[in-house]
Amino acid sequence: MLGDSLAYYGPEGGLPADDPRIWPNLVAAELGWDVELVARIGWTCRDLYWALTQDPRVWAAVPRAGAVVFATGGMDSLPSPLPTALREQIRYLRPPALRRAVRSVYGRLQPRLAPLGWPVALPPRVSVDYLEQARTALAHLRPELPVVATLPAVHRAEAYGRIHAGRAPAVQATSAWAESHGLPLVDLGEAVRLDIVSGSANPDGIHWGFDGHTAVASAVLTALDATAPATARAE
Repeated sequence: MLGDSLAYYGPEGGLPADDPRIWPNLVAAELGWDVELVARIGWTCRDLYWALTQDPRVWAAVPRAGAVVFATGGMDSLPSPLPTALREQIRYLRPPALRRAVRSVYGRLQPRLAPLGWPVALPPRVSVDYLEQARTALAHLRPELPVVATLPAVHRAEAYGRIHAGRAPAVQATSAWAESHGLPLVDLGEAVRLDIVSGSANPDGIHWGFDGHTAVASAVLTALDATAPATARAE
């Protein structure tokens, strides 16, 4: 499973990869599989591709995998007034006092500029290009390996001005790409829509409660059912 922090954050923050309540482990438990969770906060489809091609944990997992889930795209579609390449460099600023000052300024400006809805962290055509490169790489190694794709979740984060204008274009581009290759799709937005407003989700407005994780696990299992002959061969 290649994803972002939505794969391992709960209502109170990040959780260990083996926490039984997060959706990748719920899926694995239902199928009787092990899961290799490769994810980090803020990851986009570009990071997914980099992990697939550069992380030796992924290299070790692919030959024995029953399926691969691409679970990035949410961050791609969020408003990012500062270009991603620049935003990601803040952590490298020196001295530390300068880094803290720049981060503080960015933290104040982000919610004020987010209502513009543009630019997004990664344009849909770029996200889809990285997804396709990842799919092609897997198909070269294991053409029979099922791949499940996901559509962005929904949010109500004040840090992003509760704005998600980039979601619809991302859904359109990702859906067209997945359909062109016959990939099953999981709509994370539909799966967690009730949870994110229920009061049991993370107060940051981005991450879900455990009901959300359960709903996503159910949707992923349904998608994997569509690949049943292939997953059966993988077992």
